[in-house]
Amino acid sequence: MSVDASTRRGEVTVRGLSKSFTLNGQRLNVLRDLHLDISGGEILAIVGASGSGKTTLLRLLAGLEAPEAGEVRIDGAPVEGVGRERAVIFQEPRLLPWLTVLGNVAFGLEVRGVSRADAQVRARHYVRLVGLNDFEDAYPRQLSGGMAQRVGFARALTVQPGILLLDEPLGALDAMTK
Repeated sequence: MSVDASTRRGEVTVRGLSKSFTLNGQRLNVLRDLHLDISGGEILAIVGASGSGKTTLLRLLAGLEAPEAGEVRIDGAPVEGVGRERAVIFQEPRLLPWLTVLGNVAFGLEVRGVSRADAQVRARHYVRLVGLNDFEDAYPRQLSGGMAQRVGFARALTVQPGILLLDEPLGALDAMTK
């Protein structure tokens, strides 16, 4: 029995994926002919040595880079750039310095056309969820590294993505939080 593409959520299919870079005039093959299937709802960790292509794969899945060969499909549709069904939490928080914690968390919703009032209500829920309710009005420069990373988590969760891509996001968290 086949599953209708309209009912799938979070299914990732990678076929023949290849990506290389040029370093000091030499071609560096980072990913070559990668095949991967990830079911919706599945939690998958990619583990490997530094420089083995983990972040490159994540960037390809996120649509932040294009493959040289092969394809990435999400719920049966080809990935051709960033998409609403995916959110990324990077190694570094990448917060907007001119926005408060609440503003950073609400930003993705506002970009998607959610009213500011509704975006802030939803953002407050996720700010509380990550334990930063006393810091809603703080700016990124006023936060510890772990707090800033939690803002990144809240921002990603607020848009309720079908796929959450994490690129070593726990590195900046405080030792007590880990």
